[in-house]
Amino acid sequence: MPVLSNTHAPSPLAFLGPAFAFLAVMLGTTLPTPLYPIYQAEYGFSQLVITVIFAVYAIGVIGALVVTGRWSDQLGRRPMLLAGMLIAAASDLVFLVGDSLGMLLAGRMISGVSAGIFTGTATVAVIELAPEAWKPRATLAATAVNMGGLGLGPLVAGILVTWLPAPLALSYALHLALLAVGMLLVWRAPETVARKASLDLRVQRLRIPPQVRRVFVPAALVGFAGFAVLGFFNSMAPAFMQEVLGEPNLALIGLVVCLVFIASTVGQSLQGRVAPQWRLPLGCMTLLIGASLIGAGIFAASMATFCGGALLAGTGQGIGFRAGMGAIAAASPADQRGAVTSAFFVVAYVALSIPVVGIGLATSRLGLVATGTGFAGLAALLCGVALVLVLRIPRGDT
Repeated sequence: MPVLSNTHAPSPLAFLGPAFAFLAVMLGTTLPTPLYPIYQAEYGFSQLVITVIFAVYAIGVIGALVVTGRWSDQLGRRPMLLAGMLIAAASDLVFLVGDSLGMLLAGRMISGVSAGIFTGTATVAVIELAPEAWKPRATLAATAVNMGGLGLGPLVAGILVTWLPAPLALSYALHLALLAVGMLLVWRAPETVARKASLDLRVQRLRIPPQVRRVFVPAALVGFAGFAVLGFFNSMAPAFMQEVLGEPNLALIGLVVCLVFIASTVGQSLQGRVAPQWRLPLGCMTLLIGASLIGAGIFAASMATFCGGALLAGTGQGIGFRAGMGAIAAASPADQRGAVTSAFFVVAYVALSIPVVGIGLATSRLGLVATGTGFAGLAALLCGVALVLVLRIPRGDT
């Protein structure tokens, strides 16, 4: 017999607790972005080390996704959400007391684990607790909270570091306060899963059924390109905007990074107005144009072109990501949908880590301008390949 938690009909506002917690945790994962120049000056490390710091975060996310991806189905949503917030709080404490590069790496790894736990669990919790009238838009709401939190992190930290004292301590102290509120709200939220008496917490295997591969490959390519662009803005944007585009204001840098994530959310909301068969191609084309403009902006040292490309790339990433997820889910057998979706997220988070490490390596040899232009060109090329593959898929499959 399963052990039942307090599973009962949720109140109309019950989903706000997990939604706020989701926003708070994801905000914390991007909070260090405008702080990297301060850490770099304090510890004296190179641009390559910044990309390694970000890659360590992505490794934490991927590890948590693979290991704990099915745990909330058995243990319940609320225990996993509380665990994720406790781990996020632990990362804040490491940042607060840390005084070395090793501590910074440890803090980012722990932060990645918290994000990996939350990415799947909080998305499902928000959808399950949404009022019936909101069910059609529940997935979009969960994604908007996710991207909104990712976007607010650089903006909040950028404002604190520009206009308030002790920005390193203040940023993490503020995040700890947000987590405390989130824990209280999640504690009071109803549980939606009956905990199983017999638990199977083995690591899940990632597999792509043969009938899904025709859709999965182009969706994964555009997903890879889109998340690589997000990773670029989340890790290297301060360096490019300061040293290539001549923008010293960290608050403005944080705002630009924030707008990329907001554009992603807008793109996901707009794709519902496009015929299903054109959603993935539109995401590919928009991301391709945006990446090209980012490269052109870096090459010409044009802030306007760079920011225009950032907004278009974010929009294209949002359209392509949601369309790809929808196409993959529709093509997957019901009993393998979770594993296929997890595989897609693993591709996405690999894209957040491997390309930025490549950027760091290339920067030390080629310089920022050549590296940034080349990265944008490769992202555009991936989108072009994905677009060709998407257009070859029978219309009914997308």
